[in-house]
Amino acid sequence: MSARIARLLALCLLASGVSGVSASAQDTRAGVIAQQQAEKATRLRPYVPGAAERLLTKVTRGLLETPTGFYPAMGSVYSGGGFTLGVGYRRFYGERSTWDATWLYSIRGYKLAQLATQSSGHARGHVDFFARTLWRDATTVSFYGVGPDSLLENRGTFRLREGTALFGTRARAAKWAVLSGAVSLEDYTTTDAPGLESDVTYTHSTGSAGIDWRPAAGYARRGGLYEVQYHKYADRDDTYSFDRVDVDLIQHVPILRENWVLSFRGRMQTTLEDGNVPFFLLPSLGSGSTLRAYNSWRFRDLHSELFSAEFRWIPNRLGFDMAIFYDTGKVAHERGDLNLHDLSDNIGVGARFHGPGATPLRIEVGRGAEGIHIVFSGGPAF
Repeated sequence: MSARIARLLALCLLASGVSGVSASAQDTRAGVIAQQQAEKATRLRPYVPGAAERLLTKVTRGLLETPTGFYPAMGSVYSGGGFTLGVGYRRFYGERSTWDATWLYSIRGYKLAQLATQSSGHARGHVDFFARTLWRDATTVSFYGVGPDSLLENRGTFRLREGTALFGTRARAAKWAVLSGAVSLEDYTTTDAPGLESDVTYTHSTGSAGIDWRPAAGYARRGGLYEVQYHKYADRDDTYSFDRVDVDLIQHVPILRENWVLSFRGRMQTTLEDGNVPFFLLPSLGSGSTLRAYNSWRFRDLHSELFSAEFRWIPNRLGFDMAIFYDTGKVAHERGDLNLHDLSDNIGVGARFHGPGATPLRIEVGRGAEGIHIVFSGGPAF
């Protein structure tokens, strides 16, 4: 009996010794970890971005944010003008009111001077007012003839000068319901093309109604726009007066928390009366936002239809998207010929540099029946 008690006492002593060693080892490891963390904390320094990152940040803010003073301006003088750069100057004259002066010049010599103002957030945030006056000189605008069967080899050019003064308002009756209206005085002069010279002055009135639940018109990965817009062009001499209706349908479908996006667009433009519409104001297809593999203004006629689809993926949510796109459509002299037969189409791939609500640069390459076309644009595809 005494031998058994002795063995039990020995086992208890051994167990207590092992437990003490284990606790001591744990205390030692915890102390080492705490010491390493304390040493690491003494070496912490604030992050200092490199020169390239500082330059990129400055350029991005200048393009995407709402700067005051001088800033680099990008956009389009007129479709077909090519890559465009310019300078702008903006000032606030109220909490949500600005005036903005812009000068743009394209590689093909197109020029635009514009003075604009916008005052937002009136009537408890439901109403915005805007106005602008501009002068535009597009030196070599393409003209291939009228109709869906116009030939590429028949290309001619003309010079278009425009002066416009506009005032308008935009209202949201509800969070998603958008109403807008504007009136402008527009003077057009075309020269440098036999048989195409004209000089016409319009009072141009527009009104639109739609639903818009996109986060922003300049860049969106979800939401949509369903809008109808009415245009009344009243010629001062009542020679070239006409009315037109535009219908624009846009839908963005996000996939897996917006890592991918399916985007769709359908657009129709139809002239209400077969009046004497100036050729340069006819509905058209062929540009960086319609048939992207075709030259600007490639097809013109009284009516047009366009369908576009994109598969977008987002390598960098902060400022870079990629897309595969498909465009198809046609123009027609009779509204009844707007159908799914004899369409022109193209496919392509593009890169978009964007911010939360704007797309200052879009580069795309499209391929269609008339070859390959490269697009440089200062706005979204749709």
